[in-house]
Amino acid sequence: MTVKNFVAKLLVVGLSISSLQKSYAQGNGGILYPQDSEFRQTKSLDGIWKFRTEPKGAQDLGIGQSWFNQTLEQTGESELMAVPSSYQDLSQDRERMNYLGWAWYQTEFWVPVEWNDFARRILIRFGSVHYNAMVWVNGIKVIEHQGGHLPFQAELPSNQVYFDKPNIVTVAVNNTLTADTVPQGFLTYKTGEKYPPNHFIMNSNFDFFNYAGIHRSVVLYTTPRSYIDDITVTTDASGTTGSVAYAIEVVTEGAPTVSVALHDKDGVIAAQGSAATGTLQVPNAKLWWPYTMVSNSSDAGYLYTLEVRLRDDSSDIEDIYRLKIGIRSIRWTDTSFTINGRPFYFAGFGRHEDFFIRGRGFDPVLLVKDHNLIKWVGANSYRTTHYPYSEELMDVADQLGIVIIDECPAVSLTLFGPGLLETHKNELTRLIKRDKNRASVVMWSVANEPRTEDPNSENYFREIFQHTRSLDASRPITIVLDSNYATDHAAQFTDILSLNRYHAWYQDQGELEMIGTALTAEAQHWMDTFKKPMIVTEYGADTIAGLHTSPSWLFTEEFQEEYMREHFKVFDNLRTNSSVTFIGEMIWNFADFMTKQEIRRVVGNKKGIFTRDRQPKASAHLLRTRYHLLANEYYGYQIPEDLHQLLPVYIPEESLNESESSKCDANF
Repeated sequence: MTVKNFVAKLLVVGLSISSLQKSYAQGNGGILYPQDSEFRQTKSLDGIWKFRTEPKGAQDLGIGQSWFNQTLEQTGESELMAVPSSYQDLSQDRERMNYLGWAWYQTEFWVPVEWNDFARRILIRFGSVHYNAMVWVNGIKVIEHQGGHLPFQAELPSNQVYFDKPNIVTVAVNNTLTADTVPQGFLTYKTGEKYPPNHFIMNSNFDFFNYAGIHRSVVLYTTPRSYIDDITVTTDASGTTGSVAYAIEVVTEGAPTVSVALHDKDGVIAAQGSAATGTLQVPNAKLWWPYTMVSNSSDAGYLYTLEVRLRDDSSDIEDIYRLKIGIRSIRWTDTSFTINGRPFYFAGFGRHEDFFIRGRGFDPVLLVKDHNLIKWVGANSYRTTHYPYSEELMDVADQLGIVIIDECPAVSLTLFGPGLLETHKNELTRLIKRDKNRASVVMWSVANEPRTEDPNSENYFREIFQHTRSLDASRPITIVLDSNYATDHAAQFTDILSLNRYHAWYQDQGELEMIGTALTAEAQHWMDTFKKPMIVTEYGADTIAGLHTSPSWLFTEEFQEEYMREHFKVFDNLRTNSSVTFIGEMIWNFADFMTKQEIRRVVGNKKGIFTRDRQPKASAHLLRTRYHLLANEYYGYQIPEDLHQLLPVYIPEESLNESESSKCDANF
């Protein structure tokens, strides 16, 4: 059943609003990003909300006492909380960092009186709430949602909304994870005379902090009664001609008429269509390119605007939605990966949405700074480790021409039961629904470091890969592994091999000479066994900024640089080895980030080439040289003047071009 028919059936048979919200929560409805247009309006609910947690050990107290039916001040002591943000770092209470259970948010908002119109729908949308959420408006529950990194929304019936006084929205957030959530968590109750009553902790397998709260923007927005519910776009390119296959899903109360127009950056119409599905042919198309693959920066990340219009015979009001799209082709075989027909070499990072005070909360200032640093380093790509990132961030990647491997939040999975499988599939469905139209997204990652030596993982990941391919056949699928090639049960299903390895760090600590032999042999075994292209998606060493020794030692800046150089040698040997297909390297990590407390971490993971406050370690300058020389070698990308002056051996300008770029020493 199509989304259109599903929603239409709900409307026809008159099912309750709670049933409709369940469809939104499960990813059955569209989740287009809210935007203003001639017939749509948006209103941000971001700002300072009221907030409180429940007393330790008093589980479900707020639900039992119906806190959603009163102001939080009436329930007890409340405090101020910024939305969006994580709530852990905004308090001086040490216990807040380890809080588990329901946390309560509340704010008032006005609905413009002009929205009191039978021809409109009013929706409330959350960009991300971690992990479980329940939302009430004026004391009436409008939606429940599970999953910490993707958007969800609810339609608000006009008879539930006040137009002459403030409305109250209450959100309950629970960060407790289980064996059936992604990521997983495992509660342990500790008993004995040394523990206080009802003492429990949550263990997890993932190496980042379990930040919680309303992490992304909350938006109130309108659509016409008959509206554009979803848009699916698949692009391709052949010679100078681009093609845009599209499918528009609508919810209507009459007979719909759909038209589309593709506009270039200057607003000129490049192609048009007059049906809900079709393919637009675009002569002399401007293709979407990663920024290091073009010499002119204005050619990178080129985006058209697909303007979709809907009318039906039940109303004079139209709906219009404008979607930014890039025209590009992705091809992959057992021996290649190309963008627009040209081989692409991934030179990038693993990352985290993480910063001081705001935790995982969205921050446009940090977003801009991070992407300026990414381009300064010369990285052409990153993986959204280990969960989907904000839609605003994905917009920036599209615009700048930065390639994304888009990852589901299935980190370090174990105990491959049916409940976990259902959750995992649902998260993949919702991730692909959200990001399917993005030119920057060239690959889906279904999991990071699952326990694939477990025989039960074979059937589990067979289903996961089949499900993902049923949702999108236009991109390759990967799974990021840290297993042994001889005992792994999941790599057989992947299109691209992705391997995490930490020789001389977690194994054979400090023995840099092990990197060359061990990593080379392992990579060769993986590629020979599974006959697929490979990316090393993680390698790295914790480094304390400003800590120096000579000779180098673990945790020093000197060791991190030497560690990277040894890996560069392996990567260069692999990428020039004609018997295998090695297509990329991604260092762990872009910047230091917070983790749970443990004795192997000094206030977080310090593997970043930037500190948590985005200052460069010595390794950032080394990686910058590496990535810019690679971009020059592969694509003739111009080396920045300030970097060119710092190269240890003078390289004539005429050598730094597309035809003679092999003269560069990319192993620097």
